[in-house]
Amino acid sequence: MARYNPMDAEQRWQKRWDEEKAFEAKLSGDRPKYYVLEMFPYPSGKIHIGHVRNYAMGDVIARYKRAKGFDVLHPMGFDAFGMPAENAAMQTGSHPGTWTYANMDVMKGQLQRMGLGLDWSRQLATCDPEYYGQQQAMFLEFWKRGFVERKEAQVNWDPVDMTVLANEQVIDGKGWRSGAPVERRTLSQWFFKITDRADDLLAALDDGRLDGWPEHVKQMQRNWIGKSNGLKMTFPLNGDAPMDGLEIYTTRPDTLYGASFLGVSPDHPLAKHYAKDDEALATFIAECQAAGTSEEAIEKAEKRGYRLPLTAKHPFDDRELPVYVANFILIQYGTGAIFACPAHDQRDFEFAQKYDLPIIPVIDPADGSGTDGWEEAYIGPGKMVNSGFLDGQPTDEALPAAIARIEKMGWGQGTTQYRLRDWGISRQRYWGCPIPVIHCEACGVVPVPKDQLPVKLPDVPAEAFKTPGNPMDRDICADWRNVPCPECGKAARRETDTFDTFVDSSWYYARFASGALDQPYDATEASGWLPVDQYIGGIEHAILHLLYARYFARMMKDCGYLDTDEPFQNLFTQGMVTHATFKDALGRWCSPEDVFKTVPTKFETEAHLSVQDFGGQAGAEAAWVAAAQRSVRGNYSELKLQGGTGLDLSDCEFLPSNPVIKSPPEKWLWTVSYPWGQGRDKAGVLTPVVELPIEKMSKSKKNVVDPMHMADTYGADAAKFFVLSDSPPERDVEWTESGVEGAWRFANRVYDLVTPHKGILSGAPAPAPADLTDAHAATRKAVHSAILGITDDIEHFRFNKAIARLYELLNALKVLKADSDADRFVTAEGLSALTRLVAPFMPHLAEECWAELGGDGLVALAPWPEGDKSLLVSDTLTLMVQVNGKKRGELVVPADADKDAVEKLTLADPALARFTEGKQIRKVIVVPGRIVNIVVG
Repeated sequence: MARYNPMDAEQRWQKRWDEEKAFEAKLSGDRPKYYVLEMFPYPSGKIHIGHVRNYAMGDVIARYKRAKGFDVLHPMGFDAFGMPAENAAMQTGSHPGTWTYANMDVMKGQLQRMGLGLDWSRQLATCDPEYYGQQQAMFLEFWKRGFVERKEAQVNWDPVDMTVLANEQVIDGKGWRSGAPVERRTLSQWFFKITDRADDLLAALDDGRLDGWPEHVKQMQRNWIGKSNGLKMTFPLNGDAPMDGLEIYTTRPDTLYGASFLGVSPDHPLAKHYAKDDEALATFIAECQAAGTSEEAIEKAEKRGYRLPLTAKHPFDDRELPVYVANFILIQYGTGAIFACPAHDQRDFEFAQKYDLPIIPVIDPADGSGTDGWEEAYIGPGKMVNSGFLDGQPTDEALPAAIARIEKMGWGQGTTQYRLRDWGISRQRYWGCPIPVIHCEACGVVPVPKDQLPVKLPDVPAEAFKTPGNPMDRDICADWRNVPCPECGKAARRETDTFDTFVDSSWYYARFASGALDQPYDATEASGWLPVDQYIGGIEHAILHLLYARYFARMMKDCGYLDTDEPFQNLFTQGMVTHATFKDALGRWCSPEDVFKTVPTKFETEAHLSVQDFGGQAGAEAAWVAAAQRSVRGNYSELKLQGGTGLDLSDCEFLPSNPVIKSPPEKWLWTVSYPWGQGRDKAGVLTPVVELPIEKMSKSKKNVVDPMHMADTYGADAAKFFVLSDSPPERDVEWTESGVEGAWRFANRVYDLVTPHKGILSGAPAPAPADLTDAHAATRKAVHSAILGITDDIEHFRFNKAIARLYELLNALKVLKADSDADRFVTAEGLSALTRLVAPFMPHLAEECWAELGGDGLVALAPWPEGDKSLLVSDTLTLMVQVNGKKRGELVVPADADKDAVEKLTLADPALARFTEGKQIRKVIVVPGRIVNIVVG
């Protein structure tokens, strides 16, 4: 068997691609364009298998479209600003810039090692001044046009890291990195006014502009924008209130008769007013502000409240409703105040139970179950009860009726609101794009003149990051920060906040589409490539990144930068790569590579173990197993072992600890570590571990797989081939080394099939000879069936099915030979098609095979094979035959046979007669081209 050498081939063909600039994008003007883009990576240090899966999908599409005659743009860059670089600076003493650029170099080398067909001539990094300087110029234009505003806003403030945190970065009321209790502060922040475009962002999800997006992603965006039709009304207040009424917004005015209290946010002006003279209330508010503010945190938290010394008048009866400060109400949603109907809202229900407030059902469930004995709120439809003038009405009719009554009373107005809030883009950190404004006491906030862009980050020493907070606010950056006002010339200061990194990634797709250096991009070239024809990325970015990029495109279109308002025509969200996870007795994560399913007894050089199955054996091995098990049962979770070629129990030292393993010994696995050094003469620690559920690959769980190790062992093609072959691309794929070994074996089978036919593409006859046999026809049918099927599979992202067809085609081509002209024609056609079909999935292997076969140029630039549907037409059909619904055989019939003919052939078939013998045939049902069902009595 001929052996394929990927280590040699991959290096040679990558060099050849570079020399011939095979993947550099150019718009020819006479071919259709295709722009495929994957969400670009953050330069964290090394690529992982998840990266490989994501970029392999885009690579298949790019190579396929190029073969189909498209001008293809398939670029790559790095989303390079952000807090991880500053965190690394604190931990390692390296400057964020040094750390980031070093990581980019490593990751670029790894991506190139994987042989991806990327146009590296368009590489960008968002931390390059050339990139973010154009971003600053756009920001100033957006500001000029009224798309930007500066206003006070409440934020999560980490007092240790001294920065604003997103809601998702507040965990149990503490900063995700520092662990410090988070404070709620009011700061002046910069905002993009995305709410001004809420209607259009929502409309585009349904008007055909995003028909190429998955429905579940569009629904996530609908929910995030959160358009709701409801009622804004004011409840009159009684008592010593600082205002006459309390304004609320509700989407359920039909449940007003069920109101039992009003609630306000801890940040509401009413709460702050009473907290001035009420120390207990002030303490309660501080506790609320220290808790998590994400919706998930609020849903999980215990519902708590503090009653204020006033009441509110109910609009429809004489009740006075108490008013509470409640921890589950956020100031940024609605008006920061609610009326509560506990019977029909779960949070209100839990609050009312805690504080013994009335729970008044006002909706009789549609299923007729009644309103007695509820243990949770009922939120479904039904008919109104206990609701005065609304009684008996369905809920969908009661809602507008309630709004009409409130409007007639003059208490409120029906209105539309959105969950979406303006996009806060200010971040109090160094490693980001500087916001290009200057603060002057005389002139206010003024833009940096465009001829002074880019405003580059100041040079600061690496040791500056040992102190938390933004170094641009400290004395070391005084010369950079203190500048004259561009308008009046007086002393002024630069803005020290930087942009949210979502800004950086909201327009990179346009920058890739042009080589312009003195403007965001060349409008002519950008309009030629945009919109992105296929965008690929993780579902975790389905809301914010995609929503912000869509909004950014609208601002750019208004400013004349773009001629499209939707940047991504088609979207695909791939599944994750998962792997086994393990923990030892102390709850520490262990790498799957270090876990053994049997107890190892021998240490070898460089910590490799001779793993043997000792089940049922007597002697030292069995004694060792028993001793290891006793050590855990006896509250010892580790055994310190002396190195050497053998193992004697006298060399073992029990290490006391507090094990957490609960599973029985027969389910234990084992790991070995070497805290005292490695080698045959060193001591090691053998630890029992337990296998946990398969999870997404994560460095923290130590279940990541190094793609470079896979590439060096099996070849880059095999690693990519496996992650595309194992499951549909939208689903998760579990990484196994046996899977990549299978891909490696496939590569060798293809190479072994090709090598006996060296140069055949240059010597095979054409067109097809007249003396083709039935066997030749069968082979050609398999080839053209594969071409048509794989073409359709790639077009519809069915990569795993396409790869399954490649296996089928490889099996069908095992009969190839070259004894005659007819043989050589069929062999050349089959191997040429196989090589080109393999090329998007295993490009290095395909180039090696193409060269062996004598193909012209690079297979990366060769045209896609054309499938001939006429070769798939058959003179006969094979139908399944059932008797009373049970399969009893198959029947071959002429392809043009009508139902009567099929029925006669079925009843005349002796192989089927035994299933109907002696029985009355009541009916024969013929489904053309598929099945025959005989019904007997």
